[in-house]
Amino acid sequence: MRPILLSIGLLTLSNVFMTFAWYAHLKELNHKPWILAALISWGIAFFEYMLQVPANRIGFTVLSVAQLKILQEAITLTVFVPFALFYLKEPLKLDYLWAALCIMGAVYFVFRSRWSGA
Repeated sequence: MRPILLSIGLLTLSNVFMTFAWYAHLKELNHKPWILAALISWGIAFFEYMLQVPANRIGFTVLSVAQLKILQEAITLTVFVPFALFYLKEPLKLDYLWAALCIMGAVYFVFRSRWSGA
């Protein structure tokens, strides 16, 4: 269980950097040239990859690639929704709940053989 928890922790931190790299420029640099936003985003993304690559390598010791990907998507939504609400000041939408339910379904299906022992 330790590699899974370590992978989840690293992927969560990686997602924080990813979310800022992908979306913070919309708020902070929206009046600057796009190339400046891209360069700054690449600089932030460096830290994302420094966490994401070891997270996936550690996770791959006990999880399949499909499980890692779905885990990543679930973490992405968990990080993105608070970021959108509190940082970007986006309104809370019922669509976030539906998206979360779909992701939870994906998590169930990709992990069900692991949970059932099959």
